[in-house]
Amino acid sequence: MTTTWDSDQPPPRFRLTPLGLLLLLLRGLALAVLVFGGLLILLLLRLIEQPLYGVQRPVTPFITQFVCRTAFRLLGMRFIQRGAPMEGRGAVVANHTSWLDIFALNAAKRIYFVSKSEVAGWPGIGWLARATGTVFIRRDRAEARNQTDIFRTRLMAGHKLLFFPEGTSTDGLQVLTFKTTLFEAFFDPALRDQIAVQPVSVIYHPPAGADPRFYGWWGDMSFGSHLLTTLAAPRQGAVEVIYHAPLPVADFAGRKDLARACEAQVRAGHSGAPLKPQ
Repeated sequence: MTTTWDSDQPPPRFRLTPLGLLLLLLRGLALAVLVFGGLLILLLLRLIEQPLYGVQRPVTPFITQFVCRTAFRLLGMRFIQRGAPMEGRGAVVANHTSWLDIFALNAAKRIYFVSKSEVAGWPGIGWLARATGTVFIRRDRAEARNQTDIFRTRLMAGHKLLFFPEGTSTDGLQVLTFKTTLFEAFFDPALRDQIAVQPVSVIYHPPAGADPRFYGWWGDMSFGSHLLTTLAAPRQGAVEVIYHAPLPVADFAGRKDLARACEAQVRAGHSGAPLKPQ
């Protein structure tokens, strides 16, 4: 069962203007060419890369990174990075606001998302996720051993796995309690002393004068309507990504302690990050 966060306040209303319609068409076309053009190039290169390197992907993740950085330029959103992605083996955890997180977190570092298995079947998004090496899992304790095996293989190969411990997206104004289940895999004997987990805070700054929840995606909001609202906005805001110090797994007694420490870091960054002046 999928958990969905909802609010007792209705989402912000958006009215499409003639200018918004024009921006929707221009940005939508440019974004489609960028994303699906990048996907085509990635798939062609993967035909060569996979036989030579197997699970390793020394080239194609740079295409994903280029596409994601360029997407923010096309949207007119500022991308602000604070801190640095970690080196060495490990995983990344972040708060979750919307589908824009995928672009924001791929823009600064080569990562591989961990996603619920249902996403693999979504039109468009599912294809992109599979092509970029997303790890699909079922949130079922009966699958824990299989998930640990997958995590071990990917992490020991040097892949940075990223997941959202909140388990759902929000309006962007808060951080929900981190679920601890996926942290258990990091305490596998083959991984515990080899990896760290880096908490990351993702903060969205709305366009001037817009609702603070402008970029949030939650409740029964559809992906299509949220995408159209974002593309049609006459003015855009910014996304700020804060990389906190990595936390060695070996320093923690278990998954709950590690999850709490990561949540505390993400909350601190989320509540105290000012927007850098233009």
